Amino acid sequence: MRIFLDTWDYLTTASSWTGDGGMLQLLLQQLLLTVTALAIAVAVGLPLALWLGHLGRGGFLAINVSNIGRAVPTFALLALLVTLDFPGRAELGPYGRAGLATLLALAAFALPPIITNAYVAVREVPAEVKESARGMGMTGRQQFVRAELPLALPLVASGLRLALVQVWATATIAALVAGPGLGRVITDGFYRTNYGKGIAGAVVVAAVALVLELLAAWAQRAVTPPGAGGSPRGGDDMSEPPRTLDPALASGEG
Repeated sequence: MRIFLDTWDYLTTASSWTGDGGMLQLLLQQLLLTVTALAIAVAVGLPLALWLGHLGRGGFLAINVSNIGRAVPTFALLALLVTLDFPGRAELGPYGRAGLATLLALAAFALPPIITNAYVAVREVPAEVKESARGMGMTGRQQFVRAELPLALPLVASGLRLALVQVWATATIAALVAGPGLGRVITDGFYRTNYGKGIAGAVVVAAVALVLELLAAWAQRAVTPPGAGGSPRGGDDMSEPPRTLDPALASGEG
């Protein structure tokens, strides 16, 4: 009971939020880490996955990149990156110590849901839609932009939504290499046996994750055509996790 009271006291004390190293500053730092890492993952993974899905090939590559990304712990990757000469532990502006290593580790963590969802979304656009587009004389680019992408957007957005929340929650690992973010509150609290402080940091991370989830869900609904589901075929719940590619899709058949 005492721990909960200490947590409440820390959360409701103004000095916990203000000043250098206050939770508000650390929250903004973690948001910056999250948004930047997600932007890197989107820039690297989304065009590739959409292109492979449009071609109807490369499923083996898409699914194996996803599986590798899920199998390697983000902290293990971060620990490896900071031991190398590059990116190492150098400061990177507002991203702090080992900033580049942290961004790369978080971006790698964001890639699996982005790549898997984007590939499946375009690959599973109904064949009759593609045939109709070709029958209208559309080029491959027009077919993708005007027929495939609008139908794929809900599932693509689902992958981005999942990646956003996961990266936000995982960005606390920056504190383990003396980087910025709310992880510093958590690690400092437990290191000094100030458990109320540590739990307070975890509560703020969880609360912001919930807010980000709600905002991302709203954005996903905004790009979903009325009456459509979470997939190009319109039958899946958007809250479900990304589906695994079947062997036929992974090999580009069917």
